[in-house]
Amino acid sequence: MRSQVIHNVSFHGVGTPGPEREPGEHDYWVSRDSFLRVLDECAARPEVRLSFDDGNESDVAIALPALVERDLKADFFLIAGRIGTPGNISAEGVRALVAAGMGVGSHGQGHRAWPEVPDAELGAELADARIRIAEAAGRPVDTAACPFGAYDRRVLRRLRALGYRRVYTSDRRPAAGDAWLQARFSVLADDTLDSFRAGVLSRRGPGRQLRDAAVGAVKRWR
Repeated sequence: MRSQVIHNVSFHGVGTPGPEREPGEHDYWVSRDSFLRVLDECAARPEVRLSFDDGNESDVAIALPALVERDLKADFFLIAGRIGTPGNISAEGVRALVAAGMGVGSHGQGHRAWPEVPDAELGAELADARIRIAEAAGRPVDTAACPFGAYDRRVLRRLRALGYRRVYTSDRRPAAGDAWLQARFSVLADDTLDSFRAGVLSRRGPGRQLRDAAVGAVKRWR
């Protein structure tokens, strides 16, 4: 039996961003109105799975109430080193996500591209960060989202060895619902509802599907 095709949709910051912490960060912040329009579209589509990266304060201030109001669930991937710092989610906020039935996963320790992290430091990103997030959440953490969507064979091997149940990327293609590695579409600051529908929710032809599969294979095995 073929697995259900899932469209994983990823948000980052919602609302008005603070000072940019790294180049290009504001490209991923969406206005509150745009966020709510896209969220309403997602609520009508059972094939959409929602997630949020970085652990911004807006996850609790804006996203969580909107999700609860629509009876939606989402996974929140937190940067362990930012928990409790200005503009980011607090430990109390992490517990609020859990209490509302949301998933909580790891986005690493310091928002570093994992393929670029030396072996001696990768444990802090994949293992130590998970422990810190689990302590804040009050429950085990077994999912992760690769910062910047970056991964390679070494990173995937380490994630599997550490027992992560599911790992999310930013490969902008649909995913098999039961797959261990889950591609996602990131919503961008300049996305409109029309561009979101066309870029994320529209059907892909056989040629595009083959190209997506080839790109994924290269990234997994490089």
